[in-house]
Amino acid sequence: MSEHLAESLRPWLQQPAAARIAHLQAPRWIGTQAARNALDLLQACLDRAPALRTRGVMLIGPYANGKSMIAERFAIMDRRRAETERNARRVVLVQTREGSGLVNFCAGILAALEAPLIRTRDTAAKAEQLDHLLRQLKPRVIVFDEFHNCLRGRNRGIEAIFAVLRRFGRDYDLSPVLVGELTIFDHIMVTAEMASRFQLAPVPRWSYDEAYLSLLDSLEGALPLAKSSGLSDEPMARLIFELSEGLIGETVAIVTAAAVAAVRSGAEHISRNSLRDLGYIPLSQRRQTVIREALA
Repeated sequence: MSEHLAESLRPWLQQPAAARIAHLQAPRWIGTQAARNALDLLQACLDRAPALRTRGVMLIGPYANGKSMIAERFAIMDRRRAETERNARRVVLVQTREGSGLVNFCAGILAALEAPLIRTRDTAAKAEQLDHLLRQLKPRVIVFDEFHNCLRGRNRGIEAIFAVLRRFGRDYDLSPVLVGELTIFDHIMVTAEMASRFQLAPVPRWSYDEAYLSLLDSLEGALPLAKSSGLSDEPMARLIFELSEGLIGETVAIVTAAAVAAVRSGAEHISRNSLRDLGYIPLSQRRQTVIREALA
């Protein structure tokens, strides 16, 4: 009855419903080909020889398509290595702060480095503190998640941030990784000089093809439901694809919500009717929903 499940998941069927639901709702790593390719490029930044003109990576794709999870996976891999080898971490993961300007940009890096807070808008003071920490800690890769957050200001401020990234490579042998939406690609490609410093790791929207059906098979094997749901069968797969609009984050959210409902109802499988009963609204349609109109 549980042949559809990965062997390691089968004992979960003996757990109480609350425990299974908690397991379903926990974040999970999905090792797609795009994700593996991106991790290979990021690892190459760690394994490279020292350089005065380092190259970085642009991890680019639409919202809700797994970019942040790839970045976090990369940072976790480095943390585990550091703990095993009892060495310093080589990867710094920065949650880029909202708002433009070099002060904001430096403050985000300092927060990621757990530096003492300097309550000042003095750019020079923050830059000096950051330089001191980078000399001391010697990281190899600095990952900026949601990097597009700092590209909404004036051109002069954006160019100052790019100048800092170039200096990080020259002075500290650091490779920057810029994670986010297409606007990052557009800004980097404005000049050949910046474009030559970054490799592209695309995380594109999915097409409805064999790769997507394989993704659904992988998801089904990771959901502790007693009965098979046939997620990759037509027209079930087509319905999930249309609701998710080819976004992996949305696909996981839809399947997870349906699996939780299946555990709570005792159905123990996902059906087309149960998917429709979710009332799930595709991302592109949420601004035009009846609920939004009622709030206006």
